[in-house]
Amino acid sequence: MFDMNTIAKSVNESAACGGGSCCGARDEGVAQASGPGTSTFRIPTMDCASEEGEIRRALEALPGLRGLRFQLGARTLTIDADAEHLPRALEAIRKAGFDPQPLAETRGAAEQVDEGRDHAHAHDDHHHGFGPGIGRLGTALGLAIAAEAVSFFLPPSMGWKLAGMAVAIVAIGLSGLDTYKKGLAALRQRRLNINALMSVAVTGAFVIGQWPEAAMVMALYAIAELIESRAVDRARNAIKGLMALAPETAEALQANGTWQSVPAKTIAPGATVRVKPGERVPLDGVVTAGRSAIDQAPVTGESIPVDKTPGDLVFAGTINQTGALELRVTAAADDSTLARIIHAVEQAQGARAPTQRFVDRFAAIYTPAVFAIALAVAVLMPLLTGLPWLQAAYKALVLLVIACPCALVISTPVTVVSGLAAAARKGILIKGGTYLEQARRIKAVALDKTGTLTEGKPRLVHWEALSNSDPVAVGASLAARSDHPVSKAIAEGLPGQRLEVIDFEALAGRGVQGQVEGQRYVLGNHRFVHDRGLCSDELEARLAEHEASGRTVTLLATDDRVLALFAVADTLKPSSADAVAELEALDVTPVMLTGDNASTARAIAAKAGVTDARGDLLPEDKLAAIADLQRAHGTTAMVGDGINDAPSLAKSDIGFAMGGAGTHVAMEAADIVIMTDDLRRVATTIRLSRRTHAVLWQNISLALGIKAVFLVLAVFANATMWMAVFADMGASLLVVANGLRLLRQPGQA
Repeated sequence: MFDMNTIAKSVNESAACGGGSCCGARDEGVAQASGPGTSTFRIPTMDCASEEGEIRRALEALPGLRGLRFQLGARTLTIDADAEHLPRALEAIRKAGFDPQPLAETRGAAEQVDEGRDHAHAHDDHHHGFGPGIGRLGTALGLAIAAEAVSFFLPPSMGWKLAGMAVAIVAIGLSGLDTYKKGLAALRQRRLNINALMSVAVTGAFVIGQWPEAAMVMALYAIAELIESRAVDRARNAIKGLMALAPETAEALQANGTWQSVPAKTIAPGATVRVKPGERVPLDGVVTAGRSAIDQAPVTGESIPVDKTPGDLVFAGTINQTGALELRVTAAADDSTLARIIHAVEQAQGARAPTQRFVDRFAAIYTPAVFAIALAVAVLMPLLTGLPWLQAAYKALVLLVIACPCALVISTPVTVVSGLAAAARKGILIKGGTYLEQARRIKAVALDKTGTLTEGKPRLVHWEALSNSDPVAVGASLAARSDHPVSKAIAEGLPGQRLEVIDFEALAGRGVQGQVEGQRYVLGNHRFVHDRGLCSDELEARLAEHEASGRTVTLLATDDRVLALFAVADTLKPSSADAVAELEALDVTPVMLTGDNASTARAIAAKAGVTDARGDLLPEDKLAAIADLQRAHGTTAMVGDGINDAPSLAKSDIGFAMGGAGTHVAMEAADIVIMTDDLRRVATTIRLSRRTHAVLWQNISLALGIKAVFLVLAVFANATMWMAVFADMGASLLVVANGLRLLRQPGQA
């Protein structure tokens, strides 16, 4: 059969840079902290993966730590450790140059992270923040300009020189204190990062008498880092507005029959809430009374309001437009579709894409190599060319600033996060940068039929008895016990009472069976009954007529004869034909894989424009078909929505699950979830992936190209530290702005 362990495929990648200056590697596969024994701390200056990596390395040798959970967006760290080991962990973090601040210990880990996120945005004391931060940096820049003026305009006396140096020291202190703290911590641990490079370069410039330039370099660097951080935050927090979509209170029906406004987070599933016209839906639910149009754009990306009637699902955060609705709550506030979207995107933003892992490995070699080149310039140029020692030292310091890998390393995460956020705005949840990048390679897409190409809401359009017995009650009773869409359609379409069914069993890809009034019956598809040897030539002819019309036929049978047939029809989604055409325009081959019979598959496929339709497939047959497509075409995606699709979703290179109608198992097994159930989003994902890949390599080329030009100028011409700062931070801002283009045009690829 098939290995159900493949359903548990998950993203075990590491975190990316969420903001700040320069990113480094994060350890892979570290346990996540959760449950009792955990404590959450806010670390104000931890907003980049390089800083996360420094903390991990500081803690990795300590005993007693069960797990770490980083949230760069909230700047929080949750530590899972025994109480006696926690102080040593905090001391190790402080020695690494960070200040862990405890959050409320009486709250759960998830609530602590939320508090940290709120605190991070309400009171950001990191030097990247606006407000007090920009005021301090503005003062530092003014003092740096004053130091330049003292050096340039005033007499070169010792008094003025000492005054200028004092002004420069104050400017450096105001703008670079955090940089020095982290730089010295990195040097103590024999690591070279941007903070270490800047600390060495600025200190060296000051020592050789270039104190005005040292002050100006540090001030400009800090201001550019501030601007860059805000730009990166725009990508990292691009869907942060989702958190405020669901109202904090809801009007709930009380036991005494009255309506009362209560906090939404206190309402349990099963409760009834009321939503008036113009209000946002507070919780996921099913409409029990009323009719209205719902604007679902904030959650699913649909631009046209959707009519809702009793029995329809509604999502928290969507907007009720025309009429009052009463809802039966189906999920608590922290388990709503909106909450799962937020969680999915936060998790995805913490997963590094292949290009980013490549850049991180490259930077790990590049930075020490350039440091060695700078040292060689300082030592060898005076010996080989006769260049004065101070000039050689100055060239070496300029090289250090230019060589900072900040622009190179930040070029990938900001682009990937922008792409993830752009996809989320269109109702596409991508579970990591790996899948965002890999989607551009898709050459074939396997499409499930029911719920993917079709509406997934089949109706019973015809039934007939094939024996003297009355099959209605038995067929309806068996069908009512199954959650398969075809069985549900049969149960809803058949009148009469329901009988007791014992020894009920669902047979994956075949049907159901059970005992009714002492007799064993099966309610199964054509293939199942045919394999039991019960299909006569006359019955085969009848089935062929229905199947040629695209109907799914289910047969009620005993061990020795067929009692009735039930014909169910499912309608093609309006968007399916367009989706297939878009895939073909991208040179992607669409293939239908379904458990329905081959005739039905061909009829539906013809309407959708799919030329390769394969029917009568059991779950293991679908796995084999996926393997065939991978051998024939290469990278293959699977799109499905049911439990039976979960193995194929896990087996494929990229699994797409239909989020609106899909099962939780399918959505867990999939790599990408389409919340709108619109098949055209598959082509949108591929186009976005191709565009993201192009922007990634544009950024890498820009970063390396600018570095190369200024490195040559620094060695062979008269590049200054001013030029070095503009080369480094200018390149960083350029790649950030380029990456953010994905956010400005989320619907295009």
